[in-house]
Amino acid sequence: MRRPKPVPQMTARQFEDMFPDEEACKTYLMKRRWPEGVRCARCWNEKVFPVGSMPFKWQCYKCAPGSGYRFSVIAGTIFENTNKPLRDWFRVVHLMLASKKGMSALQIQRMLGFGSYETALSMCHKIRAALIEPEAKLGGIVEVDETWIGGKDKNKHWDKRSGAGGGAGSGKIPVIGAVSRKGNVVTRVLRHVTREAVERFVAETVSNKVSLLASDESGAYRYLGKNFPHFAVKHRDGQYVVGAVHTNTIEGFWSIFKRGIVGSFHKVSAKYMPLYVAEFQFRYNNRHNPDIFGEAIAGC
Repeated sequence: MRRPKPVPQMTARQFEDMFPDEEACKTYLMKRRWPEGVRCARCWNEKVFPVGSMPFKWQCYKCAPGSGYRFSVIAGTIFENTNKPLRDWFRVVHLMLASKKGMSALQIQRMLGFGSYETALSMCHKIRAALIEPEAKLGGIVEVDETWIGGKDKNKHWDKRSGAGGGAGSGKIPVIGAVSRKGNVVTRVLRHVTREAVERFVAETVSNKVSLLASDESGAYRYLGKNFPHFAVKHRDGQYVVGAVHTNTIEGFWSIFKRGIVGSFHKVSAKYMPLYVAEFQFRYNNRHNPDIFGEAIAGC
């Protein structure tokens, strides 16, 4: 069974040609899930038997020797137990990946004609959860920086304020990120930007063999030089680039992320912020992937 050919970021016309009906979607999902042949969705057994009267369903007798375990192509995926056609799910994935700054659930509801906003929101959140990537160590020249998402407490209605007090990030959600130049980015939502939290994040995401670790002059990064070749630029003094030391790459990622939050989503709660961060991280890390859609479907 051959894998489908990689397709660069699809246009709407290409999507219609590739997925004209449910059968085409199920065939594509089957080949993405099991490129070396169908396996049991429960025990990963290779010896499964197709159910003759039911396409895209198989029987495994290793799980249940007596009666057999019957599973479908969507078993064990985010599409399981859904009331929506698989083609609608594929459309939502395509729209989310094709939009550089993301697409809100409300806009997806309008475009696809879903009956409720909650349906579109649930589908988007499940897809974002499937896009979460395992954290890998970054090497080479790495930049680390933090940002705050959301409005300030003083600008909110009195019953919406968190009472966090003053400060630049008051009432906002802190997010930290590290990026390898011309490589991948790793991001994480923090409760508070403290020296301990920053050092833990850097230790878990950055290789100790990096050639350079660049940051700004924040006190949270002050002691990174103990374990890494760390240098900082002083933004407060108007210093932004000193040779190879700068944080322009990670700030470029923050720019895309913030434009998405402000322009597409308008408001994101702290509860679901990690899912939105995962979506933007996946798109950024697969920006050169000729088959980003297939990569996303394989993870679903």
